[in-house]
Amino acid sequence: MLVQIKNAQMVAKPSVVLPYSNLKYEIAKLLVSHNFIGAVEKKKRKLKKSEVSELHLDLKYSQSGPAVSQVKMISKPSRRVYASASELHPVRNGYGIAIVSTTKGLMTSQQARKAGLGGEVICEIW
Repeated sequence: MLVQIKNAQMVAKPSVVLPYSNLKYEIAKLLVSHNFIGAVEKKKRKLKKSEVSELHLDLKYSQSGPAVSQVKMISKPSRRVYASASELHPVRNGYGIAIVSTTKGLMTSQQARKAGLGGEVICEIW
C-alpha cells in the first residue's frame, strides 16, 4: 500500500484505489491525521454477484513535490521488528513518523512513547 502511494505521487496522480483491509484503513487514517495524504474513503463496488470494498486515497502535494518522499518498511513477513517504548525514537528529527502496532491499536512512535507502549514497528514515512 505504502509503495503504491509513493509511486503514484512520483508520477503526480491525484488519487489511488486499493483493496480494502482494516489495517490499510487504519494506516491511511494515521497518514491523513499527519498530513501525508489528503483524504481516505471506503467505498463498495458491485461486481456480478458480490460487493468488493475499496479504499480511495486522495494524494497530497506541496509546492516542492509530493507529501510522501520516502517509505521504509521496517517489519516484513520474513522478519518482524519489535521495540519497547524506550527504543522508539523520532524519525528524521521529527519530520517523519514511524507507525507502530500496539495492543491499543496503530499509533505513531511518538504517541506510543507517550503512552508507554511498545509493539511491532511497521514502517517509517517521511
